[in-house]
Amino acid sequence: MTRRVHTAAVTRTRWPRYFFGVYHWRERLRRIAVSLVLLAVAAVGVRRGRRWLRLGAAVLGVGALYRGGDAARRLLSPTPWALDRAKYDALASILPLDGVDRALDVGCGSGRSLVGLAPHLPADCRVVGLDVFDDRVILGNGPALARRNGARAGVDVSPVAGDASRLPVADGAVDLVTACRVAHDVPEERRAAVFAELRRVCADDGAVGLLELPITPDGVTDYEAYWRRCLEDAGLRVERVATVERPRRPGEPYVAIAARPD
Repeated sequence: MTRRVHTAAVTRTRWPRYFFGVYHWRERLRRIAVSLVLLAVAAVGVRRGRRWLRLGAAVLGVGALYRGGDAARRLLSPTPWALDRAKYDALASILPLDGVDRALDVGCGSGRSLVGLAPHLPADCRVVGLDVFDDRVILGNGPALARRNGARAGVDVSPVAGDASRLPVADGAVDLVTACRVAHDVPEERRAAVFAELRRVCADDGAVGLLELPITPDGVTDYEAYWRRCLEDAGLRVERVATVERPRRPGEPYVAIAARPD
């Protein structure tokens, strides 16, 4: 029987702050470029237009300056991250972590999930963080940043570049496999292959931990059942489920699922 755990809403606590790259940097560059164009148009309108046109151009210029300035600030001086740890704590609370010697975090990125799970892992646990390390969305997303953030959290991380649907790991090689907020980014047609790989690399007495957002294919309304089915179709038996409410998205909580090879 599946055991269910309900947790409180995500809360912020005083933990060390980390740097996880510059998110959405291309979008911010585009915003800055558009703002510069609008500022140029506004300058022409203020200089050459009639009174009402000058007024409109001034309003346009102020808006463009604010929007572009905010994007530039976020791009040039990204603030360190203070993790909302509740979702990782919830996942850890339902996983059998005692005695875990080898762990694999799929989609580790710049190390956010590694930092979140670090306090719960055994001190001598060997951790591999796997990601495609694509910096098109996150500037700075790379093995060095994942290793540095993991070390700061007290975890010795060995980053490996790889594809979640073709994990460069031997069959049954790890005691714990985690995938935190990554499966929903995998194209739907490749998702089954990813879950099959999570099962393949997990030891028969190991566990798989999934942390996901309520993001599912169009027409699927029961997101928890959907993610459970993805695990079960791959030959994993769901044992425990936890949910964590998100203050900004009431009714759309994170779902954490612990499963074992069936």
